Amino acid sequence: MKTPTFILLGVAFAITVTSGRTTVAQSPLQITLSTIAQGDPEWDWTQARTAYVATAAPYWLTTMSRTAKVGTHGYHDVFQCISRDHGLTWSESSVIPTLRRTTMDDGYDVVAGDLWPRWHQATAMILLTGKTFNFEDGTRENYLREKVAYAVIDPALATCGPLCTLEMPSHDHEGKLFIAPNAGCHQRADLPNGEILLPIRYQKDAHKRIYTSIVARLAFDGHTLSYIEHGSEHTISTHRGLYEPSVTQFGKEFFLTMRADDDAFVAKSSDGIHYRAHQPWTFDDGQPLGSYHTQQHWATISNRLYLIYTRRGANNDHIMRHRAPLFVGQVDPNSLQVIRSTEQVLVPENGAMLGNSGVCQISDREAWVTVAENGVSRGKRSGDNNRVILAIISAN
Repeated sequence: MKTPTFILLGVAFAITVTSGRTTVAQSPLQITLSTIAQGDPEWDWTQARTAYVATAAPYWLTTMSRTAKVGTHGYHDVFQCISRDHGLTWSESSVIPTLRRTTMDDGYDVVAGDLWPRWHQATAMILLTGKTFNFEDGTRENYLREKVAYAVIDPALATCGPLCTLEMPSHDHEGKLFIAPNAGCHQRADLPNGEILLPIRYQKDAHKRIYTSIVARLAFDGHTLSYIEHGSEHTISTHRGLYEPSVTQFGKEFFLTMRADDDAFVAKSSDGIHYRAHQPWTFDDGQPLGSYHTQQHWATISNRLYLIYTRRGANNDHIMRHRAPLFVGQVDPNSLQVIRSTEQVLVPENGAMLGNSGVCQISDREAWVTVAENGVSRGKRSGDNNRVILAIISAN
């Protein structure tokens, strides 16, 4: 077992270091940072996310993609590491055999990516959702071949099943084709009856890479994920539309956040699939939140709804797309605004992008955010190995 390396924070907060962790006390939240894994001179870890596996002997499972240090979307095999002591120590990363990058008969390399693992209480299985990446001759990415991908880990057998894809209907509510649907980096919500609300993005036109975001209601029997229906369809006409949606349930309502190239949007629903008109994210003083060109996710702590995000305006113009530091801020569920006075730095900027995070809800008072540093080799830390960082958020 390896012990996480703590991260030094260049911020003016009270810091306590215990058991290889760095703890920052910021009322009303306490944030504890540690390192789950590090890359090596040849490969980075990316798209790291953690699931809490609520078996009789609970444990925590983090999945991540082995990724080339240069280029875009150089995703290879998917790995996992496990903690059995609340994230204090983690096993060495090991490949998931069924999620290796594979060359198909048509010459395409196909691999699962942008995965999000989560415990499915109704079936006692770990369900990973995401997308397929498709590389012609192993090099040229073809995003029109993307599909909603999933795999199932049986904790009783300690095995992962094959990579599967979700069968979608042929047309949406407008009569347009579902082109290249995927669920990469999308936070889902599970209903008490075992059904799943999975956000999905897709194109309506193969010649225009403008995404529409929906939330689909799915059935899951522990083996197969099946489409039932979807609700409202959300897009904008500029750039790549609305994509990388994430959903959460808070009280009796559901909340959807969506990425755009130059902004971010939010919408609310009473049934989880039909959402009101989306609106740009702002602070409660009416000023733009400043999050753009990357994803946002949700967490609930002590009956408060929080958003995890990056944004402009944080002395971070040197970071591509302002993807660091990673922030957490409380959301007003009525106005759909981030309360500016509650904003805290979740993971400080340290010369790397932190945009692609994942949230694991542990309890009503605790949530984990896992994020892999990106672009380390291209900045001031060139030569360093990237890190998979765990931020534990708990109520003071």
